[in-house]
Amino acid sequence: MQLFLKSYGTYLHKVGELFEMRIDEKKQRISPKRISSIIVANAAQITTDAIQLAMEYNIDIVFIDQYGDPYGRIWYPKLGSTTYIRRKLLEIYDKDEGLEAVKIWIGRKIQNQISFLRQLVKKRNQPLVGIHQKIEEMVNQKKKLTGISGVIEERRFNVLGTEGNVSRLYFDAISLLLPRKYKFHGRSFRPAKDQFNAVLNYGYGMLYSKVEKALIIAGLDPYIGILHTDNYNKKSLVFDMIEPYRILVERPIFYQFSRRKINDCYFTVEKQGFQLNDEGKQYIVPIILEEFDQIIRYKNRNLKQIDMIQADAHAFANYLIGKRKDF
Repeated sequence: MQLFLKSYGTYLHKVGELFEMRIDEKKQRISPKRISSIIVANAAQITTDAIQLAMEYNIDIVFIDQYGDPYGRIWYPKLGSTTYIRRKLLEIYDKDEGLEAVKIWIGRKIQNQISFLRQLVKKRNQPLVGIHQKIEEMVNQKKKLTGISGVIEERRFNVLGTEGNVSRLYFDAISLLLPRKYKFHGRSFRPAKDQFNAVLNYGYGMLYSKVEKALIIAGLDPYIGILHTDNYNKKSLVFDMIEPYRILVERPIFYQFSRRKINDCYFTVEKQGFQLNDEGKQYIVPIILEEFDQIIRYKNRNLKQIDMIQADAHAFANYLIGKRKDF
């Protein structure tokens, strides 16, 4: 289990061969054999003898700031769990397991997008032949992705090509479903060429930080990617594993535009494009966070949607070290 030290005044130290956690006057003793990692917030304290006990049992310690984002960690300097996970992650790059992992993540994203479009089309009274055709082609592309085999180094461009085809079909369909004022032509980045992409880019940025946090807490190195190779200073694994969760940003943003809730005053217009300004951020951030916090049934557990990422990151880490057969 994970031990969270997040309440103000929480104090963790060693008593004999056990951890003792103290919150105000309450004390709880916990065997290190039951703990996989310790998460320490700014308001909590941990003693050096507790740190030493954690190292003896290969327990990873992660320090998080007031926003819940990791800023440091301590782990066992020899081949402990974190080092082992990192080594196994490097190993699957040259095996079919690496390609299969990428196909799973992208396949989940595509299925989310197909399901969302079908849901939107079902609510419309007018015929939407063009969108139905795009959905069918997305289904075909997903089948094509499933059929790709080998190792990622040999099949990277096949995967990226298929993913790119689906992305174009999906965002073309999204644009067709928006009011005329908000229609756009494909994805654009920094700067965004339209209001929809400006908001979407900002929302994805919020999601990136959540994925990075989940990877670090699970003991996964964000810089070791599979599809997106580990170029210097690029958090490649974040780009790989974010795919199934993009819908958490796309869905609420689409509804804000389709309901004409997005105002021109939310953007700074520059020569090269649009940028979400402070007023726009103040409007959109709570809406995305509300989506993140929606409770769903996921893998036999009631979870906030955003907590799927942490659950899946732990599952993938455990898969790498042989504690799970799937993820």
